[in-house]
Amino acid sequence: MAETTYFPRRLIHAGAMVTGVLLALAVHMLGARYGLDLGGLWRSGTGESMPAGAAIAWWLIATAGFSGGYFVAALMHSAVSGQIPQRMRQFLIVVGVLVLAGAGQAASAPSPMPTISGVLAGLAALCLGAVMAFSGAHFALRRA
Repeated sequence: MAETTYFPRRLIHAGAMVTGVLLALAVHMLGARYGLDLGGLWRSGTGESMPAGAAIAWWLIATAGFSGGYFVAALMHSAVSGQIPQRMRQFLIVVGVLVLAGAGQAASAPSPMPTISGVLAGLAALCLGAVMAFSGAHFALRRA
């Protein structure tokens, strides 16, 4: 019986982080298109402490980054041994393409938020997605 081989852990971490960050940025772009923007955190002059849309966007981006990192790390860990059915692979590819295509369409439209606020929100989404994707990949590999 042949011995099961696995991807190196650093390769799994890198792949999971890239996917988690892309998913978090896609959720950020789609959320900004529908009014859930992190830019509400930096708007001054409003009497409220934090808009609900900014809090929801924060949690959506964190969830997308963590779950993207977790599931990609788990899938990469089990992919080498051939444990992923062909239909599941095709489904995951279709979902990934549709999410990234929707994010590309949202990114090509004019931005609903001011430039500085948009840049800060994009950087915050990038950093949050990276940290959460690394955490998700780390937990997936510890479990495996």
